[in-house]
Amino acid sequence: MNTTAKDTVVKTSATKQAPQIGMVSLGCPKALVDSERIMTHLRSEGYVFSNDYNGADVVIVNTCGFLDSARDESLEAIGEAMKANGKVIVTGCLGAEPEKITEKYPHVLSISGPQKYESVIDAVHKAVPPVHDPYVDIVPQGGIKLTPRHYAYLKISEGCNNRCTFCIIPALRGDLVSRPINHVMIEAENLVKAGVKELLVISQDTSAYGVDVKYQAKKWRDKEYRTKFYDLCEALSTLETPQGERVWSRMHYVYPYPHVDEVIPMMRDGLILPYLDIPFQHASPNVLRAMRRPAHIEKTASRIQKWRDVCPDLALRSTFIVGFPGETDEDFQYLLDWMDEVQLDRVGCFEYEDVQGAQSNALEGQVPADVKSERWHAFMAKQQEISQKKMDARIGQTLQILVDEVGFDEDGNAVAIGHSQYDAPEIDGKVQIDLAQGEAADVGSFVNVEITEAGDYDLFGRLAK
Repeated sequence: MNTTAKDTVVKTSATKQAPQIGMVSLGCPKALVDSERIMTHLRSEGYVFSNDYNGADVVIVNTCGFLDSARDESLEAIGEAMKANGKVIVTGCLGAEPEKITEKYPHVLSISGPQKYESVIDAVHKAVPPVHDPYVDIVPQGGIKLTPRHYAYLKISEGCNNRCTFCIIPALRGDLVSRPINHVMIEAENLVKAGVKELLVISQDTSAYGVDVKYQAKKWRDKEYRTKFYDLCEALSTLETPQGERVWSRMHYVYPYPHVDEVIPMMRDGLILPYLDIPFQHASPNVLRAMRRPAHIEKTASRIQKWRDVCPDLALRSTFIVGFPGETDEDFQYLLDWMDEVQLDRVGCFEYEDVQGAQSNALEGQVPADVKSERWHAFMAKQQEISQKKMDARIGQTLQILVDEVGFDEDGNAVAIGHSQYDAPEIDGKVQIDLAQGEAADVGSFVNVEITEAGDYDLFGRLAK
């Protein structure tokens, strides 16, 4: 019996059962990128991904180990996967301390630390060998992503050179290792070709990018760029979507080193987003010394003012810790006064908790739990007050919005939900857009929105005429 090429493809595909992998990704965006890389590699080898434990031949759990609460969540996720499936490969930050895992789950198939992609792939091969099929083993341009199609995280380095007393990231992920800038930009370019319109640049210390390689220059698009924060921003500013729209580039985990000043004019000119995510953690010099934080907070308020003089539209987000060992009432009041002075746009806050292996555990002056809770509530009340004023000031403005989802409100009216250049997706505030009859807004599209109302953290509006 004669068969066509098409018939042969169908029969060949039908006889091969692609191994199925379950993937559980916990922790920060940097861990999410690790998961995406593992999935992209496995997909290129013919593996497919299961939506549930029962359908998977093996389950990978990418863990977080930064805080004790995160470790507990990771161990719980491993236990859930073991109970539901039984064949589990563990990787990620908690994997750097394998005894913590084997103590509870001695029968996991493999344990590896963060960024140990090869170890994970080898473990998968041993558990369930790949079945390669060139007709169906297709990896999307830009690789496998765990974010929506229109935005993606772009990791520029691994590890960190700072030695903050509350942090064990260097112990888990090592010292700073910057990716060559041409590699970063090739990845960014491929993501844009695959439909990404916003790149969220991440690392442990973005403004230290390239210091470990002495800012080595590499060629991309026939031009040399240094492996440096400024050059990275300059290169990213040249990216456009296939429709000719400027790609949004958003900078996360930036420390306020003096050379960050050089990038602010690019933000003013719309070349990259006027947004900086800076993990200040505190404002009191006493607490910052105990934390062993880099940069000089005494100069930061004036630096922020200079940035805003250059780029009045600049949005600043940060995270803070209250109740750090030794934090006094005076230290906390200093923080509140500093918040009044600098007027940050978006803020997150955490109550201090010990991290196993961190130097801060041994510091004197542990703050009682009830005091930490009181300070957290006072801090968030202060930021809510600041945020409300900033949100109210947006009423009447027309903002460009990147649409994240489309649906209906509780009254059945058509709405779109998106975020502005001043807000990172999944982290900061949202913009709800009321759609009149006949109006539409596609997910992943840029639309202009007139802001009509404001909440404490979110905005509401309608499509601009």
